[in-house]
Amino acid sequence: MQRQIFTEEHEMFRASARRFFQKEIAPHTERWYAAGICDRDAYRKAGEQGLLLMQVAEEYGGTGIRDFRYEQILMEENIRHGDPGLYYTLHSRLVAPYIEGLGTAEQKARLLPACARGELILGIAMTEPGAGSDLAAIQTRAEDRGDYWLLNGAKTYISNGINGDVFVVAARTGTGRKLGLFLVERGMTGFSRGRKLEKMGMKTQDTAELVFENVQVPKANVLGDPNRGFYHLMEYLVEERLIGAVQYVTDSQVAFDLTMDYIRERRLFGQTVADFQINRFRMADMRTEIDIAQVFVDHCVMEFNAGRLGSADAAKAKLWTSELLGRVVDSCVQLHGGAGYMDEYRISRIYRDARVTRIFAGSSEVMREIIARDLGLDPRRKGA
Repeated sequence: MQRQIFTEEHEMFRASARRFFQKEIAPHTERWYAAGICDRDAYRKAGEQGLLLMQVAEEYGGTGIRDFRYEQILMEENIRHGDPGLYYTLHSRLVAPYIEGLGTAEQKARLLPACARGELILGIAMTEPGAGSDLAAIQTRAEDRGDYWLLNGAKTYISNGINGDVFVVAARTGTGRKLGLFLVERGMTGFSRGRKLEKMGMKTQDTAELVFENVQVPKANVLGDPNRGFYHLMEYLVEERLIGAVQYVTDSQVAFDLTMDYIRERRLFGQTVADFQINRFRMADMRTEIDIAQVFVDHCVMEFNAGRLGSADAAKAKLWTSELLGRVVDSCVQLHGGAGYMDEYRISRIYRDARVTRIFAGSSEVMREIIARDLGLDPRRKGA
């Protein structure tokens, strides 16, 4: 299906990004998979090509390109030709916007240029053993000690947990929804990393535990109002869920393409697997659902560019594409037969990678709650 949102300039960028991933990333993916972590040098190479923090102003090392379609293209080409565990977009579009939007002039000048060059790698630390989607349950605490904030607590399941140099850490600063966001940097006394966590999928993405024991965070490392971090997090979650939707529909498309190639070649009982009606119909159903999802995701991208994408529509996109990906990869593994269960086939890895998409960035259940409340179905308002 012809997509309508890209111009000739976008397609030129796509071709350039594709060459980058094919040349600089693809040759290393098997080694990274075995090691369970990507090379830090991959960020530096992307920085040299101007692929990191494209949206920030030129004075801070970016290109000032606010058009989200360029990041969308980067994600699509990385999934197709690079490594899905290489979290450029986490670095550039999930974490950097906190610094760009909430940071002081000093914070931006000190951190953003090095992030754009790929010399500093960013991460965000929200999730705790007892607090995932429920940010109000965060227990990590920061106490105002006059010249600094004293940070204590632990975070888990943190992407870029090993490679990361600077983390945006959410910590409780008071009761209720009073949270602060703090920039914790590699080498700060009391800041340590636990073990690199072994996962079902996303093997090349380094995920780790972070520990904060009496970390003295300078006042210069506070992002925004230290009592309004909860609301800052809510604001940026819209983009996080759009990013997820872009990735999940692309994963679905890649799984579909791999399976189409396989079933046209694999023979069974004297004919190809694609010749069986039940398989043709299954592929037809997947094709239809992926196309519909892509149209909605592309629409959400344009709404985001226009500043109109709301939390409910972002939740719809994240919910639908993650659930769709689960259905698609399950069918694709089935159509691969025994080969689909083998690690040497890419579809096997996509299957394992896909399971977490219905959990992180807000579980499917949380997405449904957001959408239901947008419909006015909020039990908290009964009797109001």
